[in-house]
Amino acid sequence: MTKIKTYEVDEHPFELRHEVKHLNSRLDQIANMLDKAEFKDIIENYTNPKKRIITNFTAGLSRGLGLSVGTFVVLGLLGYILSIFVDMPLIGKYLGNLQQYIDAYK
Repeated sequence: MTKIKTYEVDEHPFELRHEVKHLNSRLDQIANMLDKAEFKDIIENYTNPKKRIITNFTAGLSRGLGLSVGTFVVLGLLGYILSIFVDMPLIGKYLGNLQQYIDAYK
C-alpha cells in the first residue's frame, strides 16, 4: 500500500496550491474524456432492454435489406455483362447451352 502524504497548509502553501491546481486540471481532463466517450448513452442503452431490442432489430433489418439490394445489383450487373458476351463464338455457345438448361427448367 502506498502512503498518502498529508500537508499542512501553513507548512507548504505553494506546494499544496500547485498540487491542487494539478489535480483540478487532471479532473478536467478526465471529465472531458468521459463527455467524449458518452458513457451516459452507453449505460442507458445497456440498462434499457427495450431500447436495446429496438436498436438491434432495426440494425438487423437494415443489414438484411442492404444484403438483398446489394445481391440484386451485383447479380443484375453480372447478368448484363454476360448478355454482352452471348454473341462471342466460344463463350456464346456455352452461355447458349446454359440458357437452354434454364429455359427447360421453367
